[in-house]
Amino acid sequence: MDAKKQLNSIIEGKREIFIEAADRIWGTPETRFATKESVKEYHRILEAEGFELEKGVANMEHSFVATYGSGKPVIGILAEYDALGNLSQVADLAEQQPIEAGGNGHGCGHNLLGTGALTGAVGIKELIKQNDIQGTIKLFGCPAEESGYGKAFMARDGIFDGIDVALAWHPMDQTAAWGDSSLAVYQIYYNFKGIAAHAAAAPEHGRSALDAAELMNVGVQFLREHIIDEARVHYAFMDVGGESANVVQPTSSLYYFIRAPKLEQAEAVYKRVNKIAEGAALMTETELEIVFDSACANYIPNQALTTAMYENLKEITPMELTEEEVAYEQKYFDTVPDATKAALYQRAKSAFPELTEEEVKEVATMPLNTKLFPLTFSDRTIGSTDVGDVSWIVPTAQVVIGCEPQGTPPHSWQWVANGKSSVAHKGLLSAGKAIAMTAYDILTNPELLAQAQAEHASVLNGQKFKSAIPADVKPR
Repeated sequence: MDAKKQLNSIIEGKREIFIEAADRIWGTPETRFATKESVKEYHRILEAEGFELEKGVANMEHSFVATYGSGKPVIGILAEYDALGNLSQVADLAEQQPIEAGGNGHGCGHNLLGTGALTGAVGIKELIKQNDIQGTIKLFGCPAEESGYGKAFMARDGIFDGIDVALAWHPMDQTAAWGDSSLAVYQIYYNFKGIAAHAAAAPEHGRSALDAAELMNVGVQFLREHIIDEARVHYAFMDVGGESANVVQPTSSLYYFIRAPKLEQAEAVYKRVNKIAEGAALMTETELEIVFDSACANYIPNQALTTAMYENLKEITPMELTEEEVAYEQKYFDTVPDATKAALYQRAKSAFPELTEEEVKEVATMPLNTKLFPLTFSDRTIGSTDVGDVSWIVPTAQVVIGCEPQGTPPHSWQWVANGKSSVAHKGLLSAGKAIAMTAYDILTNPELLAQAQAEHASVLNGQKFKSAIPADVKPR
């Protein structure tokens, strides 16, 4: 049997193992580094599959490195399994309804992402075993991609040193190779401490931490005119000093995300934001504590590896859907605003210029877009991912699989509701096949690995990976 057909057969034979794990992780959504229940699914399956497990790497209790095989090349596969806060949602329901008010939910599909990576690792492991192929597979269990950036801490602490390449994927509302970059980001807490006082009887004795936080935000609003257009600065109040308006608030805390296309650009904005915070504290006679939470670098797509993954996507797409599955996805597509549907038309028209007007409309109105988008590479930056740090260390490639309702955004209740569907399951299996097939190419084609590594060296042009996270900052 052809090796790639054998891979697909291996994965299909174990499909229920991965699907059940994805559904259980969906049912125990955990955020940041506190992924205690989610990681158990990986431990259980990987131990049963004969991987050697190292748990709790890089000072993260729920991280791991699972290893199988021996010798070169060493292929890293990246798994994520953290959820998002305040995105609890009833499964399979096409209207927003939380299971638990304020609860967590897998609104970015990481219950699928991690198990899809696991699928690929187990698939290629079994092929290595059956065919006596030389090489090593390492599956990295990485908490806190959404906030905290587990892979960035792992990169800083040398956990990815020694691998030759890295492969990953992400659920999406389209199927494509990931040829774009991403935004570097700093995550920082700004904690102000003042003096409480009666706001009416003795306001002169108080020093308002809340005033300081608000002044800081105003200062940052003025800063926006004087930073590069591509930069993004977001904030959230973590503490507003209490609920009594007649008290001069003695504490206040802000959580800032500072993004830019390059890490050094994000750092430059970060330093200016710090000065604004210091000025706010000076104006209000309050104390300021700046707490570095985390940071991650911009993503560098390796064109040689990404092209190889794309060629494998061609072999396993389009995803076949039943009439029932199309109807299931339609109910989510019906929730998409008209403005978004118009943007979907423009996306399809731009991606597929060879199509007729009617064909473009057909693609744009698919409730689940099963069409493989063309392979493109650009400097366009969208969002942030801690895969960026890995891509500075070794050649890295990713694909996205269209297993989410077309037009619905990541971090949405629609993605949570869709997360246990048969379509979502088909998506994680497709991702696993694409990863495993590409790993096979790397294991058996030394020229591909050499090309990827030469490109990586050329793109970096002498630059070395340097973590933006200070050495004394720990995951928390």
